[in-house]
Parts: sequence; C-alpha cells; structure tokens
Amino acid sequence: MIRNLRRAVRRAYRRKVDLSHPARSPLGSTVVNCVIYEDGVRQPDTRPTDEALRRVRKSGRGFVWIGLHEPSGTEFAGIAELFGLHPLAVEDSVHAHQRPKVERYDETLFAVFKTCRYVEHEELTATSEVVDTGELMIFTGADFVITVRHGPHGSLGPLREALEADPAQLAKGPAAVLHAIADQVVDDYLAVADSMQIDIDAVESDVFSGQAGRGDASRIYQLKRELLELKRAVAPLDRPLQALVTRPMPPVGPDIQPYFRDVADHLARVTEQITSFDALLDSILQAHLAQVTVAQNEDMRKITAWAAIIAVPTMVCGVYGMNFDHMPELRWTYGYPLALGVMATACLVIHRSFRRAGWL
Repeated sequence: MIRNLRRAVRRAYRRKVDLSHPARSPLGSTVVNCVIYEDGVRQPDTRPTDEALRRVRKSGRGFVWIGLHEPSGTEFAGIAELFGLHPLAVEDSVHAHQRPKVERYDETLFAVFKTCRYVEHEELTATSEVVDTGELMIFTGADFVITVRHGPHGSLGPLREALEADPAQLAKGPAAVLHAIADQVVDDYLAVADSMQIDIDAVESDVFSGQAGRGDASRIYQLKRELLELKRAVAPLDRPLQALVTRPMPPVGPDIQPYFRDVADHLARVTEQITSFDALLDSILQAHLAQVTVAQNEDMRKITAWAAIIAVPTMVCGVYGMNFDHMPELRWTYGYPLALGVMATACLVIHRSFRRAGWL
C-alpha cells in the first residue's frame, strides 16, 4: 500500500508538457523551433534559420537557439553548412547511439547526453522496463545553440520556459543554455535513481519476508540490467563535466564554470547511488540464492528422514519374506503382531529423533 501511495504521489507531481506553448512544436516536425534571444529576452518574431543567424551576427548581440528532433542527414545538412559544424559531429548527431561526451571543434562545443526516464509499472516483473533512454546532442557556439533530440522523451520545452523566466541567466549566452540542459539531464538521473530505489526496496522486502518464490531471482536480474542501463548514461559523463569545470573551453567562460561544478556534484551523487544500488542488488541476490539453497537442503533432509523411517519396516519385511523354515517365532501365534509392533515402535523412535534434530 505504501509503495502504491509513493507511485501515485510521484505521478501527481510529474511535470506536464503543454504542446500549445510557442516553445513546443507540433509532433512529427523535425525543426522544433528557431528562436532569437537578445539580452536574455526572447524575440517575438519567428524567422527562418538563415535569417535568424544573419540578424544575430549583424547586431552582434544575442544568440539563436534551434531545436531539432531526429533529423535525417539530408535535413541536417543545410543547418550544418550554415553554422559550419564539423562533419564528424554532424554524423554523430544524426546517427545517435553515442557515449556521453564533450568535444571541441575550433570554436564550437559538441556535447552528447543520455536522457533517462523512469517507466511506471504497477508491479515489477522479470520483463518490466524500468529505465528508458534517449539521446540529446548540443552544438554550442558564440552566437548559437543547436539541440538535436533522439527518442520520444527529454523535451526541452519546460527548460526553455524556465530559462525565459530568468533573463539574467539567459543573457550569459549559449553556455547558460548548455548548463541548463546538463543540469536538467542530471536531475532526471536523480529522479530515476530515486524511483528505482522504491523497486529495490520492494524486492528486498519480498526476499526477506520469507514469502518470495524461487522465481524472484529473475526480478533481481531485471533490476540489475535496468540499473546497468542507467549506469551507461551516467558514468561516462563524469570526465566531460570535469573538463568543463577545470579547463577553459569556449564558449564556456569563467562566469559559467561554477554552475557546471554544481552539476558535477549532482552527478557524483547519482554515481554513488548507482554503486550502492548495484552492491545492494548483489547482496539481495546472494541472500535469495542462500535462501533457495537452505530450502533445498531442508527438502533433502526431509526426504532422507522419511527414507530412513521407511527403511526399518522394509528391512523387517524383507527378512521375514525369505522362504526359510527355521526362522525366529515363525510359527508363533503372536509373531505377526509382534513384528508389526516392533516396526511401528522403531519408526516412531526414529521419527521422534528426526523431529528433535529439526529434520522433520
């Protein structure tokens, strides 16, 4: 009941996406938006990409932010040529499936982030998908930001709205956008890790409640696989963030570097959580396997005890079933009841001994 309440609260406070906002685009459009920002303020007029860039460079102030969703090579070629993007970075952004990284090409910074989303489920099973990942590529220059998103989630609409509500921060230029994106991505990691903790606590409770079936190992393995998916998104990002914090890397200047330090701290927290979760799942798995082994040993002891009890009458019956004329009390009137009494007494004594030893 407590677990279901936690999930209900988490759903209630999840950020809603309003596609009617001008920062959002109709579904299915490759170019999400092209917006000019001057002194941290969004300019109301909408212009084609080339005109927007021409205006920004002519005025010498502000920058243009272009958002794309899963563009093809042909669709992205014109933008790449217009902004002078490096072919290798363009290839990575189109084909996706890249490790998180930050690379510098002349005066352009190319960053790759793995976006993560927790997949809600009523009950964890051996096939439940817990972590869903996508990719987000960011080209950052002196007067432009180009974001390329892959996957159905990781919308930057709420982030754009938050930045527009803080013109002083947005006025710091494209580096402020890069920081905000990195901060949101890492915050999503924290949210996913916190949600996975509920699943891990549930599995741990089931294992140590004494009611877990022998199939629970598959649920633990599934959680470990999903945790590995999150780890692949988080772990490679540590070195690029440290590079943004410690080394001058245009267009990230000294005024914005401290903000990346805060993001790096949050990433370190997620990394520690993943490490502790992995160790805890290993312990839970070992505990479960130990419980299975103990249960098997108990079954074997019971089988052995009953086999020992049955062996006594089997032996007596086997002796008296042999065809010999001269056997003790063979023709005695009370020989048959006596043999049965001896067998019953012996079985009771052995049964009582096994009960005292905890085998039955």
